[in-house]
Amino acid sequence: MSTTSPRDALEAAYRTEARRVLATLIRLLGGFDAAEEALHEAFTAAAEQWPRQGVPANRYSWLVSAGRFRTIDRWRREARLAGALPELTALAEPTPEPAMPEDIQDDELRLIFVCCHPALVPDARIALTLREVGGLTTEEIARAYLTPTPTIAQRIVRAKAKIRDEAIPYEVPDRADLPVRLESALQVIYLIFNEGYAATEGPNLTRADLCAEAIRLGRLMVELLDQPEAQGLLALMLLHEARRATRVNASGDLVLLEDQDRTLWDRSLIAEADGLIGRAIASRRIGPYILQAAIASVHAEAAGTAETDWVQIVALYDVLGRVDPSPVVALNRAAAIGMRDGPQAGLAEIEAVMAQGGLDGYHLAHAARADMQRRLGLTEAARTSYRRAIELTRQPAERRFIEGRLGQL
Repeated sequence: MSTTSPRDALEAAYRTEARRVLATLIRLLGGFDAAEEALHEAFTAAAEQWPRQGVPANRYSWLVSAGRFRTIDRWRREARLAGALPELTALAEPTPEPAMPEDIQDDELRLIFVCCHPALVPDARIALTLREVGGLTTEEIARAYLTPTPTIAQRIVRAKAKIRDEAIPYEVPDRADLPVRLESALQVIYLIFNEGYAATEGPNLTRADLCAEAIRLGRLMVELLDQPEAQGLLALMLLHEARRATRVNASGDLVLLEDQDRTLWDRSLIAEADGLIGRAIASRRIGPYILQAAIASVHAEAAGTAETDWVQIVALYDVLGRVDPSPVVALNRAAAIGMRDGPQAGLAEIEAVMAQGGLDGYHLAHAARADMQRRLGLTEAARTSYRRAIELTRQPAERRFIEGRLGQL
């Protein structure tokens, strides 16, 4: 038994084990709804028993067993049980304790892939995975996607129903089906990280818990699948994580890359990321995550903004724009051109990108245009752009930063 206090142990178990326990309970009980009820039962049992009996050494295994058997007992008591007796008999059969890390990892990987099954529409895949794998609340997902909470809730309910009704298997796909499923799974893991790295709302710009969860899932993907794009995604997240602590000051205000104290960046994470990038590039299968990681690596290697190899960064964005074109990629390339060739060239590129549409509601596009206008001395135009960016910004730390820039004009 552990010497940790029951209360602290229970809180720690909820933070670190709940998603893993849920993944295993879905496999053992055959569905999301039953597993979620079992997860609640497990932590209720822990709150009752750990203060009396002590904290178990293997909290994951204890919680899985408690949730499973409490659920079976509850099913036995329900009057509607008659038709489910054969299934219950099978569930009640003794099974090996799921104590090995490999078992945990396999269950989590299965959960990611069932949530990202191509039978589900993309919006449903994202909502379900963020909820069940990432542990975001329905409200947090709704805020991130500017969507009403009931709409997100309906997507999640419909996705679970489709998985149940079509008997979508709870398994890692075979090699033939892996590429399309992997793309969706990596996308959702990165969405979890982004919500942690730049929270859409709330008092804090970053959420360390979500960043850590996404990196954990990224490591899991790399360990079990060893795919180049999985390596690229993990490298990209590690490079961002290496400087996360320097993105805000002691007051919680945003600090731009150019003003961050690079001596405080985590060089061990940067070195790990560079190793992953090397492995991924050696495969000669170059995808968008590898390219984004390579761009972040160029920033990480530079002693400062002036020493950054902007020629290489623009060249990487050129390739990224061909591999995975999007308005945001085009905007980032335009901003890099502004650093390489000066604000006049940067403003022209940004204006051209924004004229193509898709960015009018994106606050960072207006902030980037305002920055180029400010650097060129176009004060009134910069004020207009900053005001538009402020109107679109919901994150307090970002809003304070943009308001500060506006106030300096």
